[in-house]
Amino acid sequence: MHSRSRGSPPSRRVALISLCGAATLVWLAFSNLGVALPTIANELSVNLTDMQWANNALSIACGTLLLAGGRLADLHGHRKMLLLGLLIFGLAALGTAFTPNLAGLIAGRALMGAGGALILPATLAMIPTHFTRTEQPPAFAAWAAASWAGQAVGPAVGGALTTLLGWRSLFWLTAPVVLVLYVLTTRSAPEAQKARGRVDLIGLVTGAGAALCLLFALTEGQQVGFDDPLIIALFGAAAALTLTFVFVELRITDPLVDLRLFRTRSFDGALLVNLTMNLSFAGALFVLSLYLQDVRGYSAIAAGLLLVPAAGTILIFNAVGARIVSRHDARSPSIWGLVLVGVGSFAVSALLPSISVLAVILGLLIIGVGLGLLSVPVADTIVGGPPVALAGAASGLYKTSSMLGGALGVVLLTAATTRFGRADAAPVSTAAGLTEAESSQVVNALTNSQTAIAILDKLPANERSLVIAVYHQAFSDGVSTALVLGGVIAVVGAILAAWIWPRQRKSGSPRQTQQT
Repeated sequence: MHSRSRGSPPSRRVALISLCGAATLVWLAFSNLGVALPTIANELSVNLTDMQWANNALSIACGTLLLAGGRLADLHGHRKMLLLGLLIFGLAALGTAFTPNLAGLIAGRALMGAGGALILPATLAMIPTHFTRTEQPPAFAAWAAASWAGQAVGPAVGGALTTLLGWRSLFWLTAPVVLVLYVLTTRSAPEAQKARGRVDLIGLVTGAGAALCLLFALTEGQQVGFDDPLIIALFGAAAALTLTFVFVELRITDPLVDLRLFRTRSFDGALLVNLTMNLSFAGALFVLSLYLQDVRGYSAIAAGLLLVPAAGTILIFNAVGARIVSRHDARSPSIWGLVLVGVGSFAVSALLPSISVLAVILGLLIIGVGLGLLSVPVADTIVGGPPVALAGAASGLYKTSSMLGGALGVVLLTAATTRFGRADAAPVSTAAGLTEAESSQVVNALTNSQTAIAILDKLPANERSLVIAVYHQAFSDGVSTALVLGGVIAVVGAILAAWIWPRQRKSGSPRQTQQT
């Protein structure tokens, strides 16, 4: 078991600042690109599917490698892996700032994700090793607040930098921030005792392969069709690799994921809440950022600022969630918080056609209340509940569910937007004179992108205006439907979590009683 390496209170406060700053940086990168994608699409001439890959490259790479990152943190030291992750993240961001094409953007974001896979579990795992059990909820609250602030204000930061300095500034400005965090961590955070064992390479390959096959199939299936033989094969491969992963982890001496963690029903319930919450919220942010720019005509900075309100209620109710878990239990705020995430999505969907901007703000405020309530209880249950020796593995699972849930949410809600909205407008464009292939290209692009403009310019002015108006209305309808899907996922997740997660026993304090 790890020793508790707790320094003086001032050094621990500085260490917590560096941990929270590193987590914020990763989540900022996770969410700040979406609002810049219309600008990037114009410069690099890419379509909606290509933009998903650019947006999701970080979360896919991070999500598939987080389990290994958590295990490496346990084996080689939390601080050492955090510093290595910061180094990879910073160098990858600096290289991406100078990329000439989409392939470089995707590769750079993927490398940043690999660095993030070391940063996130290390920052979380260092909280149980630096703080006592009673001190952990406030520390987790600070970490969660910093992470949610990064994710919630990411669109605003991305929009502001894209408008003022160009989209490449999202990457080159990351390097000096990484340098400051590296120095702070080196000076303030002592290393804890390391565990023994090795990295399960078979588990890493099968687990990462399953996630990659699933996300690739969901993303590419939107463009080539889900009945395509390759897409069907990828779904089959994802299922086979998942079964292989479980088979290996049950039998290996040093598993990548200690499946004993799943014997705790509160752990399972909290993990499910985290997965569905990220799926719903990340997907909503992505489609709303596209909607505000492509349909409503807002600039990148204005669209980003309209997505900020959630940050305020997240930060306010994050403290409320921390108090509830300290005095009562983690189950109720987690489940009701997830319900509020669903209610907020329904609110945006219901009001979007008539009062779009107010709908976005109101819905995000409600979603922010839910996210704030559940963040600390979920983190405390998943990371603080298991033995300290498994803190890295638990942190890896926690953030894997976050990243893969976010990537899956972007894919599913974008697919719903296209399938239930814009695809219905294709007959109008073909009737106006475009070929089916050209109509398909417009469906998978944004109407203000170079790809769509080049095609639509072939039409007479009156026909072109009609087609654009129809696509905008269809996109609005599609986003509204996608948000309903996100809300349903959140509510169903809350119901399942309530069924899985047992109620807190009356005897014992909430900080001492652990459900098994």
